Order: sequence, then structure tokens, then C-alpha cells
Amino acid sequence: MPPGKDAEPGDDPESGGPSSEGTHLVDRISSELDLLARNVDILERLSGNPPMGIIRLSEALHLPIHKVRYSLHLLEREGVIQPSADGAVVTDRSKEFWSTLDESLDRMNALIQHLKERAAEYKGRAAGGRKGY
Repeated sequence: MPPGKDAEPGDDPESGGPSSEGTHLVDRISSELDLLARNVDILERLSGNPPMGIIRLSEALHLPIHKVRYSLHLLEREGVIQPSADGAVVTDRSKEFWSTLDESLDRMNALIQHLKERAAEYKGRAAGGRKGY
């Protein structure tokens, strides 16, 4: 998982920057991407390996047990893993997940690039912008 925040959805983001509604929105999106990265890390670890339980996954990925438990819950709800007596195992739906993830990330990347262009454009205008509404 990439470095950064690893807060659960609904956690209050602790940022050292200014507190504005736009910042909170970006923090929430960033937290969701961190969660997605963690879920991908766990699914990747489970793929092609023997079943693994929460504690072994936690140790292998250097994640707190409660975060691993939450991710396993989400992955099970999506149908890409299932519990077994020996731990979580990947289902056949994981192939569909990887394909969908790849397509979704491509769409998100295009949207992010578009937003970056717009932000750069408005950043240049901000110095001489209107005040008030």
C-alpha cells in the first residue's frame, strides 16, 4: 500500500493544512483510495497463496488487525474472497475484480488528469479573481 493516510471511511482526517469543505472532500477521496490500495494488497497476497487468516495477513502486510478484518469484510461482500477453516481464499470472481479494477483506474486516471488541468487553469486566475459571491 502506498504511504499516506490509512484511515477508515468515516474517520476524521487529521491534516495540518487549512480546514475547508474542499479539503475535507479531497481527504475523503484520498482515504477511499488508501482503502482500495489496502484491499488490493490483501487480495494480491491471497491470490496464488494458501489460505491466510487475519493475523497472518496482518503480520505479512504490516497492518493492524482491525484494518485487515475490515478489508476482508469488504472483499467478502464483493464476492472475491470467501472464508474457509484455514483462512480467506480467493474466488473465481477475483478475475472479474482485477479486470474491472484496471478499467476503473484508467477512467479515474483520465478524470484526475482533467481535474489537474482545470485546477492549474484556475490557480492562475485566482490572483486577480472576484471577491465575494
